[in-house]
Amino acid sequence: MAKPSAHDTSYEWKAVTILALGFGLMGLDRWLLAPMFPFMMKDLNLSYQDLGLLIGTLGLAWGVFSITMGRVSDGIGRRKVLIPAAIAFSCLSGLSGVATGLVSLLVIRTVMGIAEGSFCPTSVAAAGEASHPKRRGLNQGLQQSAFPLFGLGLAPIIATQLMGVLPSWHYVFFLSAVPGLILAWLMYKVIREPGAAAPSGLPAAPARGETLSWKELLRRRNLLLGVGSMLCAMTGIFVVGAMVPNYLTDYLKLTPQQMGLVVSAIGIGGFFGEFGVPGISDFIGRKAAAFLSFIGAALALYGFARLGASPWALFGVLLLVSFFCFGLLALMTGPVATEAAPPGMVASAIGIVSGLGEIFGGGVAPVVAGFIAQHHGIQYTLYLALGGVAVGVVISFFLKETAPRKVGYRPQAQAS
Repeated sequence: MAKPSAHDTSYEWKAVTILALGFGLMGLDRWLLAPMFPFMMKDLNLSYQDLGLLIGTLGLAWGVFSITMGRVSDGIGRRKVLIPAAIAFSCLSGLSGVATGLVSLLVIRTVMGIAEGSFCPTSVAAAGEASHPKRRGLNQGLQQSAFPLFGLGLAPIIATQLMGVLPSWHYVFFLSAVPGLILAWLMYKVIREPGAAAPSGLPAAPARGETLSWKELLRRRNLLLGVGSMLCAMTGIFVVGAMVPNYLTDYLKLTPQQMGLVVSAIGIGGFFGEFGVPGISDFIGRKAAAFLSFIGAALALYGFARLGASPWALFGVLLLVSFFCFGLLALMTGPVATEAAPPGMVASAIGIVSGLGEIFGGGVAPVVAGFIAQHHGIQYTLYLALGGVAVGVVISFFLKETAPRKVGYRPQAQAS
């Protein structure tokens, strides 16, 4: 039997750190729109329904290209997808500052969704390939945790504070492009392909293995359950992320600064949840972590919908909503999808879970929420989010356990 190759821990941490920064800047570019929207509505003559449409359009494009480009990166390599995608979504975020109305914003956001959808499964797969199997859940969670921290934690604070010193919202978008371009250069210098040797001779990650057809891949039980769970968790957090800024200012009558504080809880809670839930799942199992997180998200969402205009109470409960929902996103797109596929189709599996979940949970759900807000009242969108995570409680119960610590991990089997 072949002796297992030594694991390159140094590359593991460098790769996870850089890929986490990339995921975070992608989140910043994506979610900068929501806290900016109250300022953009009058200038561009936009409505709640337009907000749902803009969030949903990006989600649909993200979902379609997450599915297709995940498989492409399995074939042509990670670097050829990651670096161009990072450059593209950064530049498109800057271009949002020159939008003149709904149509131009829709075009920009659609192309941004293509770039970000390409980056998502490729980066999560690259983080998993750089990781030791016993740290896979934690590392893939850490990599994805920067998305809510930057996009929903820092973006509301940065946006509302910059609006106090910059001439208009246009300049906030212009500035958002710069960090992503720097990050693309760092990925060019550090990220290696699966199986490529480091200067020390240690492998960066396992080489690509067998390739299954779409039909064979979709027969895998946890892949389909992961899609359903992803849809439910995304319905919860993406409806909240899109609608809560306006819910707080228009329905609860909070000031823009109070709104920025409360909405930052989404990013802070999501940051801890994205590595906390997958990290805990390395010990208690993927199924138990998913089931408990869906219950926690449902209870917290119900509590948030019942609260009045108390900023710190809203902050605390929203932090819990985000912790559980974003933790579920990282769990499903990370270790659950990775462990449901052979090495040759890891990005393909991640792309299916994140892509289909994104199309419906991140694409269709915000559009439905926008319709509800426009025609029935923005406060009722919270019950759409609650319904999504409630269904997730049932779906998660049927997951098959795959955590290496729970099912047994043998280095010799991994090497062969």
